Amino acid sequence: MAVNRDKPDRWKADVAMSVDMYNTWFINFAPQAFRETRVKVTKVVAANLKATDNLKNLHLEMLRENPGILPTLRMCTCPPIARDRLIGLAGVAKSVVDRMEIQGRLPVRLTSDRLNEELRKITSIISRLADRDIFPWLDTNQTPTETEIYRAATIVADRLCGSSADPIVRNAQEARQLREIAAWLDGRGYRLLPTAQRVRFHEMPPGTYSFRLNIPVNLSGEGGKTVNIPIDTVIMRKTAQPGDHPLLVEAKSAGDFTNVNKRRKEEARKVQQLNATYGNQIEFVLFLCGYFDSGYLGYEAAEGIDWIWEHRIDDLAEFGL
Repeated sequence: MAVNRDKPDRWKADVAMSVDMYNTWFINFAPQAFRETRVKVTKVVAANLKATDNLKNLHLEMLRENPGILPTLRMCTCPPIARDRLIGLAGVAKSVVDRMEIQGRLPVRLTSDRLNEELRKITSIISRLADRDIFPWLDTNQTPTETEIYRAATIVADRLCGSSADPIVRNAQEARQLREIAAWLDGRGYRLLPTAQRVRFHEMPPGTYSFRLNIPVNLSGEGGKTVNIPIDTVIMRKTAQPGDHPLLVEAKSAGDFTNVNKRRKEEARKVQQLNATYGNQIEFVLFLCGYFDSGYLGYEAAEGIDWIWEHRIDDLAEFGL
C-alpha cells in the first residue's frame, strides 16, 4: 500500500508547502530554541571558566579532572579553533582529543607520562592563543569583575552554539515533530508506553506507541552480528494481531536541499537491514517537514520508502492507524 510515493504528480506542490511550513517554524521558533540553549551553555561555560580560575590557571591537572572542558577551551582562543586544528597545532594524538571531546573522558591506554605530555601540549596551545580581547585580565593580572566574567562566558557560549547551530535547530525541530505525532495519536485513542514499560517492538500492545525505540537487526556479511537501530516513533496499530509488526516512523526535517541528498542513503540502509532481518512485511515510513525535493523523494520511492508530510499529517490514517 502506497500513500505518497506513488503520486509524483503532487510532489511539487507538497515540496512547496513543506518548505513554507519549515520556514514559518524557523522564523517564529528557531531563535527561541537557540537562545534557550545559549542560556544553558553560558552557565556551563561560566562553571568551566571558574575551574580554570578564569583561564589564568591552565594546567594538565585541570584537564585530568575535567576532560570535557576541552570544547569550551577551544572557543576561548583567537581565532576559535576547530577540533582538528587543535590536533594539528598541538601535535597531539587525535584519539586523545576525540575521547575528551566526544566522551568527556581521558584515554585509558596511555601511560601516565604520555598522557601528561599530551595534556601539556593542549594547555600550551590554548594559553598561547587565548583571546585577550575576551579575557583582558590575562595581560593585566587584575582580578576580573563578575560583569567581565559573565561577558566572556556569553561570548564563548555564542561561539559554542554557533559552531553547533544546525544540530540545535534540528533537535528542536525533531522534538516538535514528535509532539505533533503524539498529539495526532493521542487524539485517536492511542497510548504512549512509559519509558519504564518498554517492551520489544513486536510485543507492544495494540493501540500503543513509543518514541526512540531500539530495534535489533542482523548485519549480513559480519558473522551474524546484531546491532540496534533507533527508530523515532514505533506504533502498534489498534487492529494488530499477534505476530504483526508495528509501523516505524522516522521524523526528518531539513533547512536546505543540499544536505537531504547527502543523507538520503541512511533511510535506504535502515530499510534494507530491517527487511533482511524481519522480511518485507515490516513498514518503515518518513515524517517529513522542510526542504525535500523531487530528487530525494524519487530516490526514497525507488527504495520502496513511503512518507507522510507534516502539513498533511492526517495521511497517517492511510497507514491503518
